[in-house]
Amino acid sequence: MPVHHPRPVTIAVDAMSGDRGPDVVVRAACTALERHPDLEIMLVGPEDQLGECLRNNDAEASPRLTVSHATEVVAMDESPREALRKKKDSSMRRALELVKEEHADACVSAGNTGALVAKSRFVLKTMPGISRPAIVSAIPARGGHTCMLDLGANTDCTSDQLLQFAVMGSVIAEDLFGLSAPRVGLLNIGVEIIKGTEVIQEAGRLIANTALNYIGFVEGHDIFSGRVDVVVADGFIGNVALKTSEGAYAEILDILREEFTRGPARRAMALATRPILNTLRERLDPRRYNGASLVGLRGVVIKSHGNADEMALGNALDLAVLESQKGVPGQIGQRLAQLLPDREVP
Repeated sequence: MPVHHPRPVTIAVDAMSGDRGPDVVVRAACTALERHPDLEIMLVGPEDQLGECLRNNDAEASPRLTVSHATEVVAMDESPREALRKKKDSSMRRALELVKEEHADACVSAGNTGALVAKSRFVLKTMPGISRPAIVSAIPARGGHTCMLDLGANTDCTSDQLLQFAVMGSVIAEDLFGLSAPRVGLLNIGVEIIKGTEVIQEAGRLIANTALNYIGFVEGHDIFSGRVDVVVADGFIGNVALKTSEGAYAEILDILREEFTRGPARRAMALATRPILNTLRERLDPRRYNGASLVGLRGVVIKSHGNADEMALGNALDLAVLESQKGVPGQIGQRLAQLLPDREVP
C-alpha cells in the first residue's frame, strides 16, 4: 500500500547489482513511483546503460527518476574485502554515499550481501551502542509474520550483540508492523534455561534484564507458530533457518502440484480447491517478503534478493519508503538510550 508522508522520500537504488539486470530495476522503480506520489528514485550505475534502459521503458522523461553515474559493479561472487578495497566507484558504494551525503534517505541493493554489509559499515558507520549491523526480515507465520534477525550479516555473535539485535528487532516490530510490546524470543535448541551454549544463555540473561517483552528461549518451529513476534539468532543460524523455510515452502507447493495432477479425479479436486491453493501460494510467496533491513546503521539500507523480479523489488522499495518515513535509525537510537543507558559497546 502507498505510504503518504509529509515530505518527499528519495531512494538511491543500486541498479547494476543482482541477477536480472537494470531493466527489471527500472520497471520496478516506475511502478513504485506510481504508488508513491512523493517518492523520488536515483538509479545508480553507468549513465549510458541506464539511459538506454529508461528509454526502452519510456521513463526517461520522469523528473522523479534520475541517474547517478557509477562506473563499477560488485559481482555476486566477489570477496567483500576485495569489493571494499577495489570497487570504490561501484554502483553499490555510490548508492550508500548518496545516503551518507543526505542526497538520499535510503539505499536499496540486490547485490552481494557480504559486500553490502562491509560497504555499509564503512560508509555509513554503525549507530552509538551498536557494534554490528544485522539483517532483519519478516517471515510468514500463523496470524501474520515473525520478524527475525540476524539473517546472515554476522556468522558469529557475542551475547551483547544478540542483546543489541533484540532491541533493534523490537523497534522494527513496533514501528513497521504496529505491534505493541512485541514478544521477543531467543532461538535455541530447547526452551529450558539449561539448554544452549554459554553465549546463548548469557544473552538470555541480558535480554531478560531489559524492559523488552522477553518470553525466553524459542525453538525453530516457534518461528512460524505465532507465539513470538521477534526471533533473535546469530547470522549463521538465522540464515540457515531462513533458507530452510524457503525450501520447505517451495517443496510443499511442488508436492501439492504433483498430487493434484495425478489423474482426472484429482484434477477435478484441484479445480474445486483452486481458491484455497491460490491463497496458500500467495501467503507463502517469498516475493511478498522481499526486502530485508540492514539495521544498526546511521541510515536506511534495504537488501533485496539477488534474483528478485519486478514485484519483489517493488516490495523492497516500499519497505525503504516506510523505513525512511518512520525514521527507523533514529527510533533505534532512542530505544537503545532508554533500554541500555551508558552501555559501552564491546
